[in-house]
Amino acid sequence: MSAGFDRVALIGLGLIASSMAHAMRWKGLAGEITGYARSAETRETAAEIGLVDRVCESAAEAVAGADLVVLAVPVGAMGAIAAEIAPHLKPGAIVTDVGSVKQAVVEAVAPHLPAGVQFIPGHPLAGTEHSGPRSGFATLFVNRWWLLTPLEGADPVAVERLSGFLAGMGANVDHMEVARHDLVLAVVSHTPHLIAYTMVGVADHLRRVTHEEVIKYSASGFRDFTRIAASDPTMWRDVFLTNREATLDILGRFTEELFMLQRAIRMGDGEMLFDYFTRTRAIRRGIIEAGQDTAEPNFGRGAPPPEAAE
Repeated sequence: MSAGFDRVALIGLGLIASSMAHAMRWKGLAGEITGYARSAETRETAAEIGLVDRVCESAAEAVAGADLVVLAVPVGAMGAIAAEIAPHLKPGAIVTDVGSVKQAVVEAVAPHLPAGVQFIPGHPLAGTEHSGPRSGFATLFVNRWWLLTPLEGADPVAVERLSGFLAGMGANVDHMEVARHDLVLAVVSHTPHLIAYTMVGVADHLRRVTHEEVIKYSASGFRDFTRIAASDPTMWRDVFLTNREATLDILGRFTEELFMLQRAIRMGDGEMLFDYFTRTRAIRRGIIEAGQDTAEPNFGRGAPPPEAAE
């Protein structure tokens, strides 16, 4: 079990943490898994389905004696959790997180952690629109990128150990500087989610298109916006509040591109539109070639059930 840990504590028991629990068991990466969630209902569900070996009544109890502690709570809750667990962390323990923003997490968590505890921020680029302890599955991280943003002075042995553990769950591990991470994610994740939420909001407010029409004809493109916009609202509220500058920068650039396309459509500039769509289509092909999505028809969803075609 060289890539694993004797005891892993999961603080927060949503999609990412529950998938980690399943993956650790699948690959034999943890001797014992403890877990804690703020909601009593979530803790009861986790205990009912046997998600972890021991569901704890407090974060402090969960991290006691843990070799690896994973903070899998909304970004806005990271600081309070770090303050709570700090006195109870085992000397030499590794603490990581799965937040979509890194600078804000570093500022919230690092000041609370005692000397001798290694804090290695992280972010798995994997997920679905579902949440909660029942939503996880063991293969979520297979061939997906897990970014680590080690801080200055981080112990290279600890970083290598955590990297090996994440690779053991099937992830592709890469290292990135904190500010660079937040800018890159504003491009590939944060702004696309904001645009998806906006498009769904536009449909909701546009009275010339009925609610029934939006639902009935959604497979023409709107369906894929709604999948993204179904993500956890607490998480995304915190992402936009804590990665404000990078998101506003990319959103400004998006607005400029949108104005350019508006002008091309208004002026009937078909050549410009064709060239633009050709360039952007190549990015989609690159994603498929990199193994980060499928080229199967209908995005691999398969054929609809017979009753859906009636």
